[in-house]
Amino acid sequence: LYTVHHDAGKTKIKEGDFVKIDYIQKNDRDSIVDATYDHDISRFFPVGKKNYRGDMSDVLTLFGEGDSATFKLNIDTMAFYSKQPRPEELKNEKYLTFTVKIHKVLPKKPSEVDSVFQKRAQAFYEADMKATIELKRKMQSARMKKYAEDNNLKVTTSPSGLQYVIIEPGTGPKPMMGDTALVDYTGQLTYKKVSGKLNVFDTSVEKIAKENMPANATKKFGPVPIPLSEGIAKGFVEALQLIARGGKITAILPYNLGYGEEGGGPIPPNNPIVFDIEIKDIKRGMLAPPPAGAFPGPVTKK
Repeated sequence: LYTVHHDAGKTKIKEGDFVKIDYIQKNDRDSIVDATYDHDISRFFPVGKKNYRGDMSDVLTLFGEGDSATFKLNIDTMAFYSKQPRPEELKNEKYLTFTVKIHKVLPKKPSEVDSVFQKRAQAFYEADMKATIELKRKMQSARMKKYAEDNNLKVTTSPSGLQYVIIEPGTGPKPMMGDTALVDYTGQLTYKKVSGKLNVFDTSVEKIAKENMPANATKKFGPVPIPLSEGIAKGFVEALQLIARGGKITAILPYNLGYGEEGGGPIPPNNPIVFDIEIKDIKRGMLAPPPAGAFPGPVTKK
């Protein structure tokens, strides 16, 4: 069960080759389960020996570099041969439908020993990732500008490069370094998901999480204490100091004020990010511990 959308006419993939692909994965209800485009990073992997006729490795040998296609895989068969339980979110589904774009193929040479090919594949991966990350760096200004235009934001740019719009200034004194702000926030990437939903990577607001993120039974919602300290994303701390209690701000952080050249968790390398922030309260001269497992902090890599 497959459809070829574009045939570039290149040599077909074979067992042992190393490939770079993007994909969109859907369930029987045509809902998106996963998409590499949402994460802004392609997938690389070696094409292994097929376990059964019609598995992923087998299907990929129908295509070559530059091709795009859609195909279905039976979930029960995948679970049986992988010896992995059927994912809970797919318990009522029969098929996973993949729409793939094959960007590059590194063919394994006949009689090439595995250790030699693995070194070539590693070099291929590292060179491609380096070029991709550099491209993302060059795209940053355009992405920030597009986000502002798409959302009708008339931004102010600070000397650091932070772009922001103050929605409500709040009342009273603004927080300073060494204080702790109790905030509601939503962090997202500057581009939407393939589904059209906001690309939210973290939020303290339950309604936004339910609308834009996978279900997470352990996630706690409500205002979060954020210390104005060196451990938190620089752009977030700067944005907090621009408003007072009751204030609201939208801040677009360039990657050097966010999660840098390496990214972190769901944030890809060299990616600008957006925070919508509301200060609920300010604790003067009190530093709360950075929020574990939450963004905007802590930042461990510059």
